[in-house]
Amino acid sequence: METRSNHILVGSVVLALLAAVIIAAFWFSRLAGGDEKLYDIYFKQAVNGLARGSNVSFSGVPSGQVKEIELWKKDPSFVRVRISVKDELPVLQGTTATIQGVGFTGVSEIQLDGAVKGAPPITCPETNPESECPDGVPVIPTRPGALGELLNNAPLVLERLSTLTERLTELLSDRNQASIASILENVDKLTGSLADRSPEIAATLAETRIAIQQAGKAAEEISKLVGTTNDLMDKQGRPLVADLQKTVQAARQSMESLDAAIAEARPGLHDFSTRTMPEVDLLVRDLRTMSKSLSTVAEKIDQQGAGSLLGSPKLPDYEGK
Repeated sequence: METRSNHILVGSVVLALLAAVIIAAFWFSRLAGGDEKLYDIYFKQAVNGLARGSNVSFSGVPSGQVKEIELWKKDPSFVRVRISVKDELPVLQGTTATIQGVGFTGVSEIQLDGAVKGAPPITCPETNPESECPDGVPVIPTRPGALGELLNNAPLVLERLSTLTERLTELLSDRNQASIASILENVDKLTGSLADRSPEIAATLAETRIAIQQAGKAAEEISKLVGTTNDLMDKQGRPLVADLQKTVQAARQSMESLDAAIAEARPGLHDFSTRTMPEVDLLVRDLRTMSKSLSTVAEKIDQQGAGSLLGSPKLPDYEGK
């Protein structure tokens, strides 16, 4: 009996010491780890590689672990992942969560990023908390990682690759290959012709260069001529223009004087045309009549002598038959 009682006593002491060690380790881990906070993350994508106890890192620093993974009961298209992190971790507005693979082991972890200095922490609002905390804890928004984006866009990428393959097949058909071969042959001929005519092309380029140089010299000469013309117009053209203005002004004064003289002579001309001209016309008619009479007298004297002016004309002699 004594031996059996000793074994019971030893076993009880060992169990007590083991329990004390476990309690102490748990207590020290709580003291070392401090208080923890719980957050929910709702992923729209697959969470391959995650499991309970998977690591949670904040900017690469281990900061917590995954507590729960399950399909969200309110919407099974989402996967709810509950994590626990250190209380002093700065999970602020702007912080996002992504799933990242760890090496090539197939294991994944949750990566938190985006703490903005001065931003308020992510908490559940006091009024209507279910709108932002549907399962009673704050929610960290997600951001698709590189692998998630690749997997989500894989169908689109495959479709585009298929379309590209079909188009390349059409492009490289037998008919198009023959056309491409013909084009390459023509290009080869063209390059050969250009190589044969390279001396002529070089000579043409040289002549073109000379023509461009001559055109540049001609442009310089024209520029000099324009400058000389401007100087000539400035030095000699302005005095000529001044003399021309003086001449025009003198001609204008002469025209004004002539207009004044005509205005003064206009009454005399009117009197001459209305009075003098009729009298002159009457005098001319009288002179014409007198001239006609004198012509008749001179003709009579010439034919009959001076006596014809004093007596009657002599009758002609009568001759009997």
